Amino acid sequence: MKVKLTLSNTSGKRAVLSRERPLANSVLKLIWEKRKTSRAEIARLTGLSRSTVSEIIDNLLTTGLIAEVGAGKSSGGRRPIVLEFQDEARCIIGVDLGATHVSVVLTDLRGHVLSWQEKKHPVRTDPEGTRALVISLCDQCLKEWGNGSKRLFSIGVAVPSPVDPLNPRMLSEVVIPAWQGESGLEQIQIKYGVPIYVDNDANLGALAEHWWGAGRGINDFIYIKIAHGIGAGYILNGDIYRGAGGVAGEMGHLPIDPNGELCVCGLRGCLATLVGKPAIAERTKKLLKNYPKSQLKGVEHTLEAIEKAALNSDELALKIVSEVAEYLGIAISGWFNLMNPNLAILGGGFAGLGELLLEPLRSKVRNSTLVSKAAVDIRTSDLGPQAIALGAATLALDVMFMNPIEAHTRANGRINDSVHL
Repeated sequence: MKVKLTLSNTSGKRAVLSRERPLANSVLKLIWEKRKTSRAEIARLTGLSRSTVSEIIDNLLTTGLIAEVGAGKSSGGRRPIVLEFQDEARCIIGVDLGATHVSVVLTDLRGHVLSWQEKKHPVRTDPEGTRALVISLCDQCLKEWGNGSKRLFSIGVAVPSPVDPLNPRMLSEVVIPAWQGESGLEQIQIKYGVPIYVDNDANLGALAEHWWGAGRGINDFIYIKIAHGIGAGYILNGDIYRGAGGVAGEMGHLPIDPNGELCVCGLRGCLATLVGKPAIAERTKKLLKNYPKSQLKGVEHTLEAIEKAALNSDELALKIVSEVAEYLGIAISGWFNLMNPNLAILGGGFAGLGELLLEPLRSKVRNSTLVSKAAVDIRTSDLGPQAIALGAATLALDVMFMNPIEAHTRANGRINDSVHL
């Protein structure tokens, strides 16, 4: 089967509800937001005629995404029929491909987590094994929920690579060379027969925070993921900002030290060479001789181990955290000066440090930006390790609201000729 690849880019494509252009996606989103409503209330809130609303509702009822659940209260005259969004009519899978792990979440259409699976795996160096593991974990989630495969609506996938809107099937050979520039997600689409949507992992972390977490209700903020490298997702005017070639937010490749270590991208002194997981591990190893009583002696220098030691007041770990705050603060200050977001959200490694990281980071940013002290708002993620996978599921959910009738038809038709990347 020949599989056509296209990018699902939600930015700037949300339909605008108006008297002249009534659209099913806008009405469905309204019902989703209100949970329960009536045709009369929809007509009142949108300014659409009741006949137009009834026509839209009749079409949406065929999808099973909404249902009539009885009569509501009347303010005079006939009692209105209540329409309710069906959160568990379908389920969505979100996949997080990290550098060293695969995480899969199964959610309903309200973002509630129904099942969660995670396993360590060398994703960067084993593409074929990664794709097989994704299928295995997806199967486990669907089995755990019961009858999940028959109600699967779509799949979102977060990848540790920029995603180019003009060539979406390609991954960066610089960032993950073993994948040879190909995601190979077509085989997963063929396995489950539903649309697949893919984006950069930091972008989807930002999307998850915007819908469900610390960025909820905030239309301009940056989400920063500390992991093997450093990535950032930027929410601009309520949408993910990807840039012309899909590489906006590559914070890890901001030059911090022109005389620093050589980065995988070919430049010197990138943020990733100072704050990424390998750099932090190497720095910890180098400093260990100066801290012979450190809790980090004799253990693998993972971000989790350093975080745990810092929370236990280990001097070496606190030294590493201080250095991370210094370098990360330089990069975040640049974002605040250039883009003036309301907020920066930290996710991934070290997010569990809370004020141990945030206090020196805020101090650095305050002293390096033109914004007032009150405007420097930096928080840690509310969503924890599930953020990226949940963001992948949210991407697929967001696409559903763009064209619910088409999305329902594709999902019901199962195998189709396109994977939306």
